[in-house]
Amino acid sequence: MQEFTFYNLAKLGGLIVGVTVANIFVFSPGLLGLKLTGEGALQTAFGVTFIVASLLILLTVSYNLLFKPTPLPSTKELKTREDFVDALGRFKRVKGLEKDIDLALDQLERIEMKTTTLFEVLKQRFDESEMSFMKFASVITSVENLFYRNMKSMLNRLTVFHSTDISKSSARTSSSFSRELQNEKASVHNEYLKFIHESLQTNEEIMLRLDKLLLEISNLDSLEHEDIENMACIQEIDSLIKQTKLYK
Repeated sequence: MQEFTFYNLAKLGGLIVGVTVANIFVFSPGLLGLKLTGEGALQTAFGVTFIVASLLILLTVSYNLLFKPTPLPSTKELKTREDFVDALGRFKRVKGLEKDIDLALDQLERIEMKTTTLFEVLKQRFDESEMSFMKFASVITSVENLFYRNMKSMLNRLTVFHSTDISKSSARTSSSFSRELQNEKASVHNEYLKFIHESLQTNEEIMLRLDKLLLEISNLDSLEHEDIENMACIQEIDSLIKQTKLYK
C-alpha cells in the first residue's frame, strides 16, 4: 500500500473534479443534454456507458494512487543522498524498524555534513594542487563511497526482509505452528535484524573515523606524503575499508 501523500491526494482530487465536470457537461440540459431515458436506445446506451467508464476510471486511478504497492527501486539506481532518503522512507512503517530507519536517515544527513566540512578545512590548510590535499581528498572520497556502499547493502537486505512474511510473522497468531518452526522463523527474523544493526554500527564507525580525521587535519599546517600514510587515523580508515570489503 502506498503512503497517503499530499501529491497523491491532490491528483485524486483533480481526477474527481475532472470526472464530475465531464458528467455535468454530458448530462446538463444546457450543455450536451444527454438523457438516460426517453430519448432512444442509442442515447441511453451511450449515457450508461459514459457513467460506467467514469466509475471505472475513478476506481482504477484511485487504486493505483492509494493502494497499489509501489515497486522498490533497485539500489543500482540510487545516486544521490535524496535517492537514499526516499528509499529508506519506504520502510519507516515496517514494525520493529522505526528506530533503525530514523538512525539511517540521521546518518545520511551527518555524513554529508562531515564530508562537506572536511573538504572546507582541507581547502583552508592546503592548496588543491598539493599532494597532501589530493591524498586526504582521496581518503575522504573512499570513506564516503564505503558509507554509501554499506547503506546499499542494508537497503538490499531491507527489501528482501520486507518482501518475505518473516517481517510480519511476529504480528500473527502462531499457536498452530510447532515450537521448532516458530524458533526457526524467529532465528531468520533475528538474522535480518542483526545485519541491519551491524550495518548501522559500521556506518557509525565510519563517521567516527571521519571525526578523528577532521581533528587531525585541523591541527596540521603541512605534511609530507609519507607522513600522511603513517597517521593513525589514516591507518584506521584503511583498516576499516579493508575489513568492511571482506565482510560484505
